[in-house]
Amino acid sequence: MKKFFVTNLIFLLTLNVLIKSVWILGIDRGVQNLLPAEDYGLYYALLNFTYLFNIILDCGINSFNNRTIAQHNILLSKYFSKIIPLKFLLSLVYCVVLSLACVIVGYDSTAARLIFWLCILQILISLMTYLRSNVSALLLFRTDSILSVMDKFLTIVFCSFCLILPSLRERFTIMWFIYVQIVSVLITTLVALVVCLHKTGFLRLNWDKMFMISVLKSGLPYAILALLMSFYNRMDTVMLERILKDGGVQASIYASGFRLVDSVNMIAYLVSVILLPLFAKLIEEKKNVQEIVKISFHILLFLSVSFVLISLLYGENLMQIMYNKHVVESEHVYKILCFCFIPVSMTYIFGTLLTANGSLKRLNFVAAAGMILNISINFLLIPHFEAIGSAFAALTAQTVTALAQVIIALRVFHINFSWKYFFKICFFIFMLCLVAILLYNICIVWYFRIIISLFAFIVVAFLLNIFNIKEIQVYVLNFLRNKKQQ
Repeated sequence: MKKFFVTNLIFLLTLNVLIKSVWILGIDRGVQNLLPAEDYGLYYALLNFTYLFNIILDCGINSFNNRTIAQHNILLSKYFSKIIPLKFLLSLVYCVVLSLACVIVGYDSTAARLIFWLCILQILISLMTYLRSNVSALLLFRTDSILSVMDKFLTIVFCSFCLILPSLRERFTIMWFIYVQIVSVLITTLVALVVCLHKTGFLRLNWDKMFMISVLKSGLPYAILALLMSFYNRMDTVMLERILKDGGVQASIYASGFRLVDSVNMIAYLVSVILLPLFAKLIEEKKNVQEIVKISFHILLFLSVSFVLISLLYGENLMQIMYNKHVVESEHVYKILCFCFIPVSMTYIFGTLLTANGSLKRLNFVAAAGMILNISINFLLIPHFEAIGSAFAALTAQTVTALAQVIIALRVFHINFSWKYFFKICFFIFMLCLVAILLYNICIVWYFRIIISLFAFIVVAFLLNIFNIKEIQVYVLNFLRNKKQQ
């Protein structure tokens, strides 16, 4: 199981880092630099606004389905034929609720037009995510990895023409950007549907009212969790745009500071995509989860601490090469938000473990506390500190909720780490800090210092046995042996 986890994780991360890094740092950043700050800021705030109501599209179905199918593969055909009609019904409800929310909040006609197309985008993404939940539940991680990047790959291809060709670049608008994303997600959804039908065979859609009610009841705890988490993860830019007079600009600054953090958060999320069905399988078979927890913790601890150190030391340089507007303000926001990657990483390990175990009441309580904390701090800080205040609110909420989830998970699963192990982790973090500071002062170009620092961090991780070289040798040998047999 350890070998299966690591080999699939490497494939998934490699594919996503290559494609989604180009998407986030190339295309999405390029669009923001091309368009006026107000236009992109409004789009980013409205995108997060539509995310707030995604719970209606999902209702906890994806997490419930992934966990259930991973434990009982035989249920796939039965669930698939009955959940698809339910997804269409929920999409209709989502459209109605989002329209009412748009009126209540007081968005003008320009914003309403954007929300309409973003609504379609979210419906397609939700359907694609459900289809992928079946693929990953069958432990077809490589197929799921390809599906996870297909929409971004297509968006990169389509947008590249728009951003490179002068005739298209001059006419490019935020609406074009949304249209391209809709087409890309639609194509990926159709491919995912073909994959699922290949596994289930051709099925007639079955409108089963009692089954739908049963699924919604089973998925309700997951739905509440998703709703609460979306509020403390997505409310920042919505509140910035609504509270401040120059809310669109401040939301754009926040987006600039958050972009790199979002790109590395993707890595932690991808780890959780593999962890959820693996944890569910191990828990169902009453096997020990500690080894998988430890491996994933080491990977994300290394990545998160490395990212924070690079961000603090080279944040100014990174913002200067990425943006042509509000660079200094973006740098200040970025240096606060970069710390969020540490608690987010822990959430994607220990929160996923609790989700796989069905400990939803505890997770919902923690998420509710996080939502209240985030919204309260935003109301207090945004009028005085604008985007920086919102960044502090995000960091506080993420840290508190992550600590709570770690403590709960350790107690529920009786996971014990010795004091020796604790001091080893602390010493590892200290050594990374020391190496980063020493290399920061050498007289070479800053991006070479980043590259050298990352290699040095890897060496430290192997020397302190955070990464076990013997285990990696076994994984590589097994991988080569399997390839030779194929």
